[in-house]
Amino acid sequence: MPDISFAAVLPAMMAHPALLVVILLSMGTLLMNGAHDASNAIATCVATRSMTPLHALIMAAICNFLGVALATFISSAVAKTMLGMVNFGGNNEAALTALAAAMVAIIVWGGITWYLGLPTSQSHALIAGITGAAIALQNGIDGINFNEWVKVLWGLVVAAGLGFTLGWVLSKLIGRFCRNRDKDGADTVFGRLQDVAAGVLAFLHGAQDGQKFMSICVLGMVLAMGYDQSDIPSFPLWIMILCSTCMCVGTAVGGKKIIKSVGMNIVKMEKWQGFTATFAASICIAIANATGLPISTTHTKTTAIMGVGTAKRAKAVNWGAATNMVKAWIYTFPGCGIIGFVLAKLFIFLF
Repeated sequence: MPDISFAAVLPAMMAHPALLVVILLSMGTLLMNGAHDASNAIATCVATRSMTPLHALIMAAICNFLGVALATFISSAVAKTMLGMVNFGGNNEAALTALAAAMVAIIVWGGITWYLGLPTSQSHALIAGITGAAIALQNGIDGINFNEWVKVLWGLVVAAGLGFTLGWVLSKLIGRFCRNRDKDGADTVFGRLQDVAAGVLAFLHGAQDGQKFMSICVLGMVLAMGYDQSDIPSFPLWIMILCSTCMCVGTAVGGKKIIKSVGMNIVKMEKWQGFTATFAASICIAIANATGLPISTTHTKTTAIMGVGTAKRAKAVNWGAATNMVKAWIYTFPGCGIIGFVLAKLFIFLF
């Protein structure tokens, strides 16, 4: 089993500059993930003024870190799925170069969509980027393990179908329960519940996305040390701290734009509706974490918000903004995948 303690990785980075590049680029993708996906957890509590942006960002940072560190000790099912869906076997130097190309593709895609304010999924960008790079490396579909890759499709079903349905159902149930309640009292209760739910969702996001990105970072280390892709050890604490810190910085620096897109542009919500959307998304992501499905936090939270808005009335949803988001989701797989494929071919040729 490879030794990926900091003391072992440091000399490996000096011997293999490509490893240093992969680690730095992995941290870059985590920054993008923090700006994109981690911000969704707190979007509704900021939009409904349940929390100030600063307090929400601090809470998200802490809960994301705890999610990365604690949940990974319990189960690494998501990481195993990520590593099993693509084939980076063969020439380790070429594989390391292709992996670096995939990281560049993800950052490029994330930068474009962040600038446009589109809450695209960095998880799906990661999957698309490494898939495109693996196909380029293996010169064909041998780069894909379809038995594992199909879990991405199941993750889409959970994110879109279950997220929307739970948002709609829970909104109807809670709306009926609160129909004759005192509005000020209900706002106070659901404001507090929404803050708790946002913390839970941020924790679950760290557990889900932290594993995805850490697994690719560790894959680069294993390849640089001359081991096979299957020889992936457990995640050491220093990698968890490094990855969660990058995710938190990304949330703090770039989160406001995505918070506005998700929390304010789709549906105008009250506190109880914000709680409902966050609670529905948390249930979906908890199921995905337990089953090893690589689900998108962005998709799940956004579809849950759409479900809540539709339960209120169909016209309550800004379907124009929602349509633009869906288009961005659809474009992510071919768009980032093609960029990953082209860059992998180019990098292997050049280096």
